[in-house]
Amino acid sequence: MHIERPRDLAEALAGFDSHPRATPLAGGTDLMVEVNLSHLRPETVVALRRVSELQTWDDRFVGAGVTYARLQAGPFPALAELARTVGSPQIRAAGTLGGNLGTASPAGDALPFLAALDAEVVVASHGGERTLRWDAFLVGPKRTALRPGELIVGVRLPDHIPARQAFGKVGVRQAMVIATVNCCVVRDEEGATRVAMGAVGPTVLRARAAEQLVSSTSRPSPSMLEEFQRLVSDEVVPITDHRATERYRRHAAGVLARRTLERCLAP
Repeated sequence: MHIERPRDLAEALAGFDSHPRATPLAGGTDLMVEVNLSHLRPETVVALRRVSELQTWDDRFVGAGVTYARLQAGPFPALAELARTVGSPQIRAAGTLGGNLGTASPAGDALPFLAALDAEVVVASHGGERTLRWDAFLVGPKRTALRPGELIVGVRLPDHIPARQAFGKVGVRQAMVIATVNCCVVRDEEGATRVAMGAVGPTVLRARAAEQLVSSTSRPSPSMLEEFQRLVSDEVVPITDHRATERYRRHAAGVLARRTLERCLAP
């Protein structure tokens, strides 16, 4: 195995230019599991921990190398909430936002927050930089729009981020759990609401009909909240796997989304 150890972003991109199929290594919390299980044997690894540009958090730009521990202490409530649910303190100190994006698991805990805000993913190669909205970047289960030689540089959040926001998660235990269903809701004071769901489709998805329903009023009624829950359950497209059945995920998605919205509605 050949390992590149770049000291800055330019060196990192040069490494990927020389080895377009190289495997990036940041926190390694997903990658090393695959290596230890002999599911993956990369020929070339580009180690990114020393690349300071990837650890930048500047206003609305969050670098790919920002760890969950830093997200947990950040200014966005839903992002801090989701970071607290990721693994153990050791995992949170190593795992990164870019790793969650690059793995592109439908259950990735950071992804509903990015989807709810219509965040953009910034990627770069030796030839230049490009920006893709979250739904153009995440193209399928564990599949992204990254091209050979490209690296995730970070995420650009919108200028306006609603103050009312919440994250919720359902799993088989309370700690160190991979989500059976996860959810992020953000809501403006005027009522505009966005609902993003994870682990209930091939990628994270937005519950558009449910959003439209509750965005039409500043104080949804109990009957409207019931309809909101039904719409979310209808919009998700879950599967049955070793963690849960399709039926359970569909039901849990509606319940979780409603409870997460109710937290945003609380005075």
